[in-house]
Amino acid sequence: MIIKASKHNLSGSITVPGSKSHTIRALILATLAEGTSTISNPLPSADCLSTAAAVPLIGSEINLNPGKDGTPGNKWTVKGAGKNIHLPDDVVNVGNSGTLLYFLSAVAGNFNGISVFTGDASIRKRPVAHVADALNQLGARAELADPSHNGCPLIIKGPMKAGTVNTPGEISSQYISGLMISAILLNGKLTLNLSNPKETPYLTMTQKWMEKVGVPCYISDDFKKIEVEGPANLKAFDVTIPSDWEGVAFPLIAALMTDSEITIENVDSSGTQGDDVIVEVLKSIGADIEWDKTKNTLTVRGGKKARNGHGKLSTKHLPDGELHVTMNAFPDAICALAAIACITEGTVVLEDAEVCRRKETDRLKVLNIELTKMGAKVEEKQDALIIHGGAPLRGGVVESYHDHRMAMSLACLGLALPEGEVLEIKDAECCSVSFPGFFEVMNEKLGASFSK
Repeated sequence: MIIKASKHNLSGSITVPGSKSHTIRALILATLAEGTSTISNPLPSADCLSTAAAVPLIGSEINLNPGKDGTPGNKWTVKGAGKNIHLPDDVVNVGNSGTLLYFLSAVAGNFNGISVFTGDASIRKRPVAHVADALNQLGARAELADPSHNGCPLIIKGPMKAGTVNTPGEISSQYISGLMISAILLNGKLTLNLSNPKETPYLTMTQKWMEKVGVPCYISDDFKKIEVEGPANLKAFDVTIPSDWEGVAFPLIAALMTDSEITIENVDSSGTQGDDVIVEVLKSIGADIEWDKTKNTLTVRGGKKARNGHGKLSTKHLPDGELHVTMNAFPDAICALAAIACITEGTVVLEDAEVCRRKETDRLKVLNIELTKMGAKVEEKQDALIIHGGAPLRGGVVESYHDHRMAMSLACLGLALPEGEVLEIKDAECCSVSFPGFFEVMNEKLGASFSK
């Protein structure tokens, strides 16, 4: 699907779907629990549906309570496997979900037998040697199906035992969270020693989830040591999934780049999603954003709708006249921040971002390619993007690389093009991975006027 975007201002209010990160954690922990759990406001995205399809392979029963049109409902139930949890009944195909791959492969290390994990073409390019190494340190036998290719299929023969894992932690936080969850099934203490932990807010999110279901979890202040004592008997739970800050980023930047005033409702003010730091980052360059943590709303005013009458974003008041953003804690925001940097006066440095090369695609590389096509001035470093904002932008045809965050960021930037310019985003249907119906919702609620 090709989506066309052109200059448009926005108005109205929008509610962003539930958090993908929270939904996947809820599904897996409910699977490990005894009894029936209820998950309200889950994200019915491709990754979450892949998780809902995968966890029954280890013993749970999922009811998505679909409507008459067959689409998943807003309240899912999970009958947990509990003590009857078992080796996957089949090859586990995680689709496009790296979170599911890294979480469930660690859980599978507990089972006596062989588990096989694979996924779509993008997933098969994601590194998994670090997962195999961690599981092997605990006594499992984990191997790459093709030793010459660091990617799925991943083959795991358990069971593993409690013990200590020494691992960098920099490739992704997801396999660390997976190991933390896997400790629920271990007989003894799991100790994780991380030499270079990244994406640490997600480790805190996992810790809070485990504590919610009654599993004590220690994380040192520098995130270099994590301890979880198993085994634990989880009981069923009821939970409401908060809105996804990674999804909030897109209507947020779209409003700031145009003459718009919008309200984003039902935002998560709990502090459990590291991506909420984007508000302070944008306010530091002059963004007009009001966050009402009592009502859980964001009011966003851009351009002529801003209270100062112009809404210009600039780095000139920052040290050395540059905005430096350390991305390792919230790397999924890099696409949105790179897009808005293009219309910001001054230089924006998105640094400590090498982890972004190991997402759905090499985001540093492809952001450089596609934003440059549009006329932006971009420098690509090994672990950073430097964007010199304010260059005249133009339309044309850009690639999403089947990466949902690339597609949404480019579409939002298209709304800020000069009058008469049109941007075409290829393979834009990939947005369903994290924000189902993104273009329709943006059109209906905010008047974005995206067209197919």
